[in-house]
Amino acid sequence: MDWREVAVTVSSEGEETVADLFYELGCPGVSVEDPELLLSYMESGEWDYHAFEEVELTGTCVVKGYFPEDDELTDKLNKLDLKIFELIERYPHWLILRKGLSLKEEDWETAWKAYFKPLHIGKHFLIKPTWEQVDIKPEDVVLELDPGMAFGTGTHPTTTLCLRTLEDIIRPGHMVFDLGTGSGILAIAAAKLGAKVDAVDLDSVAIRVAQENVTLNNVNDRVRVLRGDLGTVLAGQADVVIANIIADVILMLLPDLKRLLHQDGEFLASGIIDNRADEVEVALKEAGFKIVERVEDSGWILFRARWA
Repeated sequence: MDWREVAVTVSSEGEETVADLFYELGCPGVSVEDPELLLSYMESGEWDYHAFEEVELTGTCVVKGYFPEDDELTDKLNKLDLKIFELIERYPHWLILRKGLSLKEEDWETAWKAYFKPLHIGKHFLIKPTWEQVDIKPEDVVLELDPGMAFGTGTHPTTTLCLRTLEDIIRPGHMVFDLGTGSGILAIAAAKLGAKVDAVDLDSVAIRVAQENVTLNNVNDRVRVLRGDLGTVLAGQADVVIANIIADVILMLLPDLKRLLHQDGEFLASGIIDNRADEVEVALKEAGFKIVERVEDSGWILFRARWA
C-alpha cells in the first residue's frame, strides 16, 4: 500500500494541537520533529549529541501524519485543511504550512527512524529501538521496539505518562486490558511487570506490529493481541484498563467499563489534550469514577481513576 505523508510546520506552541488533528482523523502514525524536544533529550544525556547534526532552534516544529492512499484519503485531507484554516483564524501568530508527499510503504517505515533513539522512562523502563545498540544495566526493564506504522514509540508524552503510572500500579498476577494497543508498548511493559494482558486494536497494521513486538520481547505467554472494536472482543474483568487513545474515543468507551473493569480496578485514560481534559473529567465522574490522580506532561493529560 502507498501512503501519503502530510507535513505541517507550526510554531512550537501549536505542536500538540496539530498532532491531535491527525489523531482525530484516524491517522495510524504521527511523528514530530521538534528541535526543542530533541535538544532537551540531548542536554539531559538521554540521547547522544554525536547521533545528530547540529540542532537549530527555530521556534517551529514539523508534525507529520501518514494516511493510506485509499478511497477516504481526499475526504480526510479536506477535513484536515478545514481544521488548519480554523487554527490560522484562531491563532494568527502561529506559522502554519502544509505539504504532502506520497511514499511507498517501505519509505514510510524508515522516514522517522533517525529521531527514535534509546530512552529511559520512569524508574526502570528502557525503550530500545531494534536497530540501536545500548548498554543495558541490571535494573533496566528493556522494551525492545519496532513501531513500524503504529503509533507508540514511547517518546510521546501520552505514552510516557502511561509507562510511569504502570510502574506504580501493576503487580504480578494482574489482568490488564490495553485498548488501542498501537505498537503494543504498554501491553509489553505491563507484561514485563508481571501482568497478563489482552491488547486490542482495530487497525490491521497495528495488530501485526504489536504481535511482532510481543514476540520480539518474549512475552507471548503473557500477552494476547486481539483485533476488534475496542472493548467488544474482551471477556471477563481486568484489574487495570488502559486507554491511551484520544478524548472522543475514551468518552465512547466509558459505558463499557462497567463490564470490563473489576470493582477494585483502576482505569488509565491518556491521550487527552489539555483543552479536552475538563470534559473527560466530568464524564468520568458521571460514569461512576473518582479521580485518583491527574498528571500532565507537555499539554497532555492522564487520568488515573477508580470506581467511586
